[in-house]
Amino acid sequence: MRDDLKATFGNIDIYLFDQLSKGRFDACKTVLDAGCGNGRNLIYFLQQHVNVFGLDQDLAVIQEVRQMAQLLAPHLPPGNFQVGLVEDLPFPESYFDLVICSAVLHFARDQQHFDQMIRSVWRVLKPGGSLFVRLASSIGLEHLVQDLGNGRYHLPDGSNRFLVNEELLLRYTAALNGELCEYLKTTNVQNLRCMTTWCLRKI
Repeated sequence: MRDDLKATFGNIDIYLFDQLSKGRFDACKTVLDAGCGNGRNLIYFLQQHVNVFGLDQDLAVIQEVRQMAQLLAPHLPPGNFQVGLVEDLPFPESYFDLVICSAVLHFARDQQHFDQMIRSVWRVLKPGGSLFVRLASSIGLEHLVQDLGNGRYHLPDGSNRFLVNEELLLRYTAALNGELCEYLKTTNVQNLRCMTTWCLRKI
């Protein structure tokens, strides 16, 4: 059974798997992973005969994803997997049913960069579409992180990240005219870092 799960889902983000198990993305026909890395969150979608796209700023990982897509979904053109920046997505407005942006937004340089990235992924999402975001947050770590200014913090794990909190995520949810698919969920990794799952539907 473990081998079957691995073949179907790969090393998928467990919180994305949670959304899939609830059937939240069953009707999605066009899917973008913005900041896809080596494509670990695309393995399932590539096997579902949907139109899958991936974007990352690293050419080497995009080449890996193209090779993986050739094996799992040979009908998809290599051009679906592109080198680019999340804050400047090269796709039409309102194009995707689902946009995944996992472990990406906390690399924002500052508040302006974060704003550019989130508005970029929101622009390419169709009305009624879903946005799945997982990112570092200060929720539950407020007393353990060091404020570096402009939204960036030093974490107990030694990294520097752009961190969000509940207030900021709810403010963006309202400003984007979105609605939460479910409550925010935050995982505390032994007080070293916290990761929050933010799932939105575009109204």
